[in-house]
Amino acid sequence: MTKRDLVVRISNETGLVQQDVLKIIQKTLDYISEEVENGRKVELRNFGVFEVKVRKARIGRNPNSPEKDIRIPPRPVVKFKPGKEMRDAVFKLAAAEDEAEVTTKSKAASKKKKTATAKRPSKKSSKS
Repeated sequence: MTKRDLVVRISNETGLVQQDVLKIIQKTLDYISEEVENGRKVELRNFGVFEVKVRKARIGRNPNSPEKDIRIPPRPVVKFKPGKEMRDAVFKLAAAEDEAEVTTKSKAASKKKKTATAKRPSKKSSKS
C-alpha cells in the first residue's frame, strides 16, 4: 500500500479532505523520524516501537578475496519491534501460508500416487 492509497482510504473512512489527511500523516512520520534521529524511542501502543540500537563492530570478508579481513565499525541502526496485535496478525498469516503449503504438497503427493498407479502395467501375462 502506498502513502497515496493510505490517504485515500483514511479520507473515505473519516470524511476528511485528502490534503488534510496527507498533512497529518506526513507530520506524524516527521515527528517519529525526528525522535529517532535524536536517539529517543518511539512507542506506538498496539503497533510497535522504533528505537536506535548500535550494531557491534565486526570483521567482514569480501567473497571475491576472502583472505582479506575488513573491519566493519559499530554503527547506529533503527530497529522496529512490532506490538502484540501486529505480531499475532502476522503469525496468523504465516500459519495460514504454512497450512496452504501443506495442503498443496499433500494434494500433489496424492496426485502423484494416483498417476503412478494408473501407469503401472497389469501383472497378467500375455502367454496363452
